[in-house]
Amino acid sequence: MAEFVTLETSKDHPGVGTILINRPPMNALNRQIQEELTAAADEASTRDDIKAVVVYGGPKVFAAGADIKEMEAMSFADMSKVARRLQGGLGAIASIPKPTVAAITGYALGGGLEVALGADRRIAGDNAKLGTPEVLLGVIPGGGGTQRLARLVGPARAKDIVFTGRFVGADEALQIGLVDEVVAPDEVYNAALAWAGKFAGAASVALAAAKAAIDEGLDTDLETGLKIEAHLFASLFATDDRAIGMKSFIENGPGKAEFTGK
Repeated sequence: MAEFVTLETSKDHPGVGTILINRPPMNALNRQIQEELTAAADEASTRDDIKAVVVYGGPKVFAAGADIKEMEAMSFADMSKVARRLQGGLGAIASIPKPTVAAITGYALGGGLEVALGADRRIAGDNAKLGTPEVLLGVIPGGGGTQRLARLVGPARAKDIVFTGRFVGADEALQIGLVDEVVAPDEVYNAALAWAGKFAGAASVALAAAKAAIDEGLDTDLETGLKIEAHLFASLFATDDRAIGMKSFIENGPGKAEFTGK
């Protein structure tokens, strides 16, 4: 059973799973947490009762980075063996084929920000501080930060954040697109649940296809992206949800279909 990362559901928010990181006081992301994040993401991906996912570090802090004490004694040979696993653990949220949202309170730094960057949406408290201070330790972001951050805010802004190691406040993060919504700290989790809850009754196969089309398309040229889109679009005509959705639209108008997720 996982010690620091759990996947929870609630009757009050059907269809929404919460991946909770709980390693007080700062949720330092050691190798055990990285492995547990991967396991939680795998479980959320395969459970039919979970349609969308919130990743949350609790009301005080999202995650203040990797466990530096654990890394300090590692050699080049040591890190070479585990660097890709570290990327996989900190980027595990990105592998979930469902809508995901990071609920950020307090610090989301280094590996913590890298976890949040794997989500489809980021909602932050107005007390949030985000950043990649790894350069101040003589290294670079190694959990996907250089790649996902640059794709999200552009290379120039990403270089400023990575090169300086500075903290980005909530208002600036919203302005540059690093987060998508800023609310009061005690409303962060509820706002994330509300967004994720929109997809409880949605056509989950279509959502997975939309997510794959966008994410895979961004990693290639336009023509290849269009081919990916066309293939995924056509594949949805083999689903029950497509038949249900179109029939409901014709008979009852938009937005009234009751999908089965098949």
